[in-house]
Amino acid sequence: MEWLIPVVIVLAIVVIAGIYLWATYNSLVQLNVRVDEAWSDITVQLKRRADLIPNLIEAVKGYAAHEKAVFENVTRARAETLSAQGPAEAGVAEGHLQQALKSLFAVAEAYPQLQASQNYLQLQHALVDTEDKIQASRRFYNGGVRELNTKIKVFPNNLFARNLGFHEREFFEVVDGAAIAEPPRVQF
Repeated sequence: MEWLIPVVIVLAIVVIAGIYLWATYNSLVQLNVRVDEAWSDITVQLKRRADLIPNLIEAVKGYAAHEKAVFENVTRARAETLSAQGPAEAGVAEGHLQQALKSLFAVAEAYPQLQASQNYLQLQHALVDTEDKIQASRRFYNGGVRELNTKIKVFPNNLFARNLGFHEREFFEVVDGAAIAEPPRVQF
């Protein structure tokens, strides 16, 4: 009978540890899925913006045909955004695209008749809306990454989380902060 008490204690410890491991694993899976979903939301908005840019370029091109370098820079930055793999590359591409869009809007400001074009105004409004959605998606993604990374790093999770296949994720940060310090100016 004396041997029964230590066996029950060891068994209780094993059961509690198993329940803890099970609950922690499930919460890590949920956080990982949430981060993947948030990244998917960002890529959807980046694609939406990339789809709007050619229309915006065409609207401006009709008025400012001599601004070839600006259009080439925007097109190059758009392609870079579409081909970015992961948050680090997307952050670099985001900075380049913001700089290129600033140049495009600067050209557009020089043509008052373009500013009055209904098509151009609709494109600008759609682009502003998309930029807001990208910013919201980025905040949601970074929040999910923060939660997941914290859960992986805290003790005792850090003892087994990596062994279970969970790794810290990258934040979506724009590498050139000066490029987005001031968003593209859009005037209606």
